Amino acid sequence: MIRVVRGNPTPEELAAALAVVRARAASAAAVPDPGAPASHAPWSDPARIARTARPSPGPGAWARTYWPA
Repeated sequence: MIRVVRGNPTPEELAAALAVVRARAASAAAVPDPGAPASHAPWSDPARIARTARPSPGPGAWARTYWPA
């Protein structure tokens, strides 16, 4: 419930204020809950990189860290 406490707004001013309040409420309802787990595509999961074997140290190991054999 919205109540005018002070002043005497015109119908246009009241409609504009109500439009802002409704738009803010709609955008707040569209924002996902930060406590809820986010669903991501499997290809964007950083853990999938760790599933592969680690390169052994030695000459050229730096190149094998990016380009798997």
